[in-house]
Amino acid sequence: MKLSETWLAYKADKRIEGYSPQTLKAYELQTNLLIRFFGDINIDSISTEQLKDYLIYTNAKKLFSFPTLYFNRRSSNPS
Repeated sequence: MKLSETWLAYKADKRIEGYSPQTLKAYELQTNLLIRFFGDINIDSISTEQLKDYLIYTNAKKLFSFPTLYFNRRSSNPS
């Protein structure tokens, strides 16, 4: 199953479980970054080492998740 297909199946499951639209949007953003890095390849072809490389890359490029950025901004701007 390709990464994009995996995302669609995962999103459908999480909708059933009642995840909020905002959470699903954040997850979709992360999935799109993953697909941009690897291409829309078969999920079974990604190794643990490749995932570690991706995490190192995202950390080095400061490609933080939306929730991380959102909560960091909120905590730095108290209401």
